[in-house]
Amino acid sequence: MNMTTVAELPAGFADKVTSAQSTFRSVMDAMARPGRICRVAAALTAPSPLMPAVAAIALTLFDHDTPIWLDAAIAGHRDVGQWLKFHCSAPVVEDASVASFALIADSAQMLPLERFALGSNDYPDRSTTLILQVESFTNGPALELSGPGIRGTAELAATISPDLVAQLACNRALFPRGVDLVLVAGSEVVALPRTTRLTAKGG
Repeated sequence: MNMTTVAELPAGFADKVTSAQSTFRSVMDAMARPGRICRVAAALTAPSPLMPAVAAIALTLFDHDTPIWLDAAIAGHRDVGQWLKFHCSAPVVEDASVASFALIADSAQMLPLERFALGSNDYPDRSTTLILQVESFTNGPALELSGPGIRGTAELAATISPDLVAQLACNRALFPRGVDLVLVAGSEVVALPRTTRLTAKGG
């Protein structure tokens, strides 16, 4: 069995403070303006199959107090778990319902949203933020977004399944409970908080 040593793991941020601050601003901007494509400018080598922006978000938001759940497509790469533990001190858990964050590379096989932590009416923040890698923000089915942070409506064509769109509608109905979703395509991010309404454009 080949074991990756610490020295062989991809490095973290070259400039930790500046890169973390920049990434944090990008994620917060995306959460405040659902549907808006925001760029994560931090340059780093991500362990496969993580996209650069996902790795940057992990280095910025994950720590020893944030249990992480990995889908099978990511968990199958041992280097990712080692990298997260080394750079973030983040524990990797097998139970999605106790995860603060979930990293998902295979949307077709992702768990139902109800399997993740949904928070409670008293503590809605005790929920999972899902970070989902997608192929594109422009080549998927056209969606219309509305809700807090959106003036009127916004449009998005992310490559997510109709089933996930339907699940997000159910998730929105749970407010203040529910999960938040961050989509990542390469170095770009789009946030879909639990308050955002998604409908098929023209539907």
